[in-house]
Amino acid sequence: MLAIVAYALGVMYTPGPVNLLGLNVGINGQGKTSLGFCLGVGLAMLLYLLVLGWAGAAWISQDSLVLLSALGCAYILYLAYKVARANATLDTHAPAPRMLSFRDGLMMQLLNPKAMVATLPIATLQFPAEGIQGMSLFIWALGLAALAAGAPGSYVVIGSLLGQRVRQPMLIKGFNWVMAGLLVAVAVSIGHEHVWLVVTARS
Repeated sequence: MLAIVAYALGVMYTPGPVNLLGLNVGINGQGKTSLGFCLGVGLAMLLYLLVLGWAGAAWISQDSLVLLSALGCAYILYLAYKVARANATLDTHAPAPRMLSFRDGLMMQLLNPKAMVATLPIATLQFPAEGIQGMSLFIWALGLAALAAGAPGSYVVIGSLLGQRVRQPMLIKGFNWVMAGLLVAVAVSIGHEHVWLVVTARS
């Protein structure tokens, strides 16, 4: 069972679009308002683990993966636009406009094809191999969802620590643009790998 936790930690805590957004939120001094975003990510992973754990991989078709990937790319691009337009603020007394919400975390992770690909081995291979089913499946899914919520949360903490050392709004604004560019690159990569290559291989 330690293999399940080790795999989940390796997949969830490596840099990805969700964790990059958490880092960006922390650097922008919005760590205290990021709880909803992290909970949204955790709920999305809980839903994936439960649905895939009970329904199995047969429920997921190639067409649905392509559609999910296309929607995910569009949503990542939307969040990149949102990050690029965010105003950098260093006034800790004035509340900064919230960049990311519970809905953003939920939708981002639900529409992230890598989230589904990451949960497939856990739900369809590792859970059955360990005899995890029924109520134990729900408990395991809940625990792994908490780990998933903690992934962007840990990046928020790192970003907050880095943000305390950055006191110039122009630097924070520049970092926002870098993060937005990385999100665009992630969207392009997902679109190429999970949409373009799949669609062109069929034609």
